[in-house]
Amino acid sequence: MPDLPALDVLLPREAAVRHLPPRADEADLLALFADAPTGGLQVRANMVTTVDGAATGANHVSGSINGPADFRVFRVLRALADVVLVGAGTARGERYTALDVPDGLEAARASRGRAPQIALAIVTATGDVPDRLLDADRPPLLLTTGSNPSLDRLRERVGADHVVVADGGVPGAVDPRAAVAALADRGLRNVLTEGGPRLLAQLVDADLVDELCLTWSPQLVGGPVGRITHLPTWFDPPRALTPLHLLHADGVLLGRWRVARLGA
Repeated sequence: MPDLPALDVLLPREAAVRHLPPRADEADLLALFADAPTGGLQVRANMVTTVDGAATGANHVSGSINGPADFRVFRVLRALADVVLVGAGTARGERYTALDVPDGLEAARASRGRAPQIALAIVTATGDVPDRLLDADRPPLLLTTGSNPSLDRLRERVGADHVVVADGGVPGAVDPRAAVAALADRGLRNVLTEGGPRLLAQLVDADLVDELCLTWSPQLVGGPVGRITHLPTWFDPPRALTPLHLLHADGVLLGRWRVARLGA
């Protein structure tokens, strides 16, 4: 008989399962996610998928496949982040606005040395960013390229200090390493990326992602939508993941994984 692994039964619930009831300050959940090494650069991804691997529902946004359990983790991860990093397509499709610290989590955020406000950074090679963001009182950081035809217009509109040229080896494309380095240079060292799939794939391919937090929504949606990572080529090599914990509520599974870094 081949050498086969033992299996851990996580569900159905056993007596030893630890329960984390919702709390206004989410102290228990914060402690669970705040155990990563501090002081250095950390890139953490938060994504959601259906059981059949769709990154969105039929409306092409993630709101149709997430729910209250996912929202609890979503709030905690944002409270722990210096900056939320997203692609321009995600900012448009998911209707991002300037980010506020989730209610009730302000003190916990301050106690961990985070700034009073969460920065928003958008990767855009073309400058196609919604007016509601460009005209906001707190405009996002725009990570773009020197060949962007809208570069001067963006600088005039949001201020030169909010426009960062992050060029790399591919002409006309934002380099993920240059983008993350630019955030770190500004003191934004706890990076939370919320996608989309193309940006996440680029970050993984560039060996930048330390952790993946992934919610499995108990749905089958079919359709032609993509997975949580999207590139025209395979990762070479595939990135190994180490499970850190698995949460459950009402059929929703919420996993946290450490991503093996090739340079480690």
